[in-house]
Amino acid sequence: MFNIVKTRISQGYRTHKFPLKLPELSKRFKGLPKIDDTRCDLCKKCIESCSVNALFVSDKSVGIDIGKCIFCNNCKDACPNDAISFTDDFSLSANTKEDLLIFGNREFVKAKALEAERLGLFKKSFNLRVVSAGGCGACEADVNVLNTLNFDLSRFGIRYVASPRHADGILITGPVSKNMELAVRKTYDAIPKPKVVIAVGACAVSGGIYQDSTETLNGASDLLPVDLFIPGCPPNPYTILDGMLRLIGTIKQ
Repeated sequence: MFNIVKTRISQGYRTHKFPLKLPELSKRFKGLPKIDDTRCDLCKKCIESCSVNALFVSDKSVGIDIGKCIFCNNCKDACPNDAISFTDDFSLSANTKEDLLIFGNREFVKAKALEAERLGLFKKSFNLRVVSAGGCGACEADVNVLNTLNFDLSRFGIRYVASPRHADGILITGPVSKNMELAVRKTYDAIPKPKVVIAVGACAVSGGIYQDSTETLNGASDLLPVDLFIPGCPPNPYTILDGMLRLIGTIKQ
């Protein structure tokens, strides 16, 4: 018993101080993409290389829909002029799908807090029912890891609950397969009003690699009104946490 206590004391405080302190992510991490219009000559090789149709041409420049992007690096590798790069910015969440479009000199619009009525209810206590709607398990793993000691999600008043009756919102991963469509709808209907919908991962945002499949929807917004889109394949746990904290007003900038 004493050895256990001694070991625990020697381990010290393990929870990261985010958001007061930014995390140190791997050098291989690919965050918010950046497009240098001065280097782009619209050869469209990046568009041809994309397997999820995340790139497009807008106003004589190439754009990226990070709601569809799986951050595979193909577009960057295909560009002969190095016009595309991925930054280390892990803050990728947005309130609308339109805000997930990156092109030209357009500044990325990060997620903002809920309107005052709902924010007042959820700011200090925010319970979520998590539903895996046909996901591969990657987004689910990064959602679940937020309960571990390093992140300690509950210190922000955010908790995952077993029953939708005890929830303030639903967090959806996966493209919403046809087999899960009814389950997602019933879960949403069982949550008391007012309620929140969060879509985590490229699949839940846009259908991901399954988009336009006959067996899935193109993400949660095909079925429910989504308040927060968190892109990535899968999104980094800090990306998910950052989005949640922006939604409840803990992070404002």
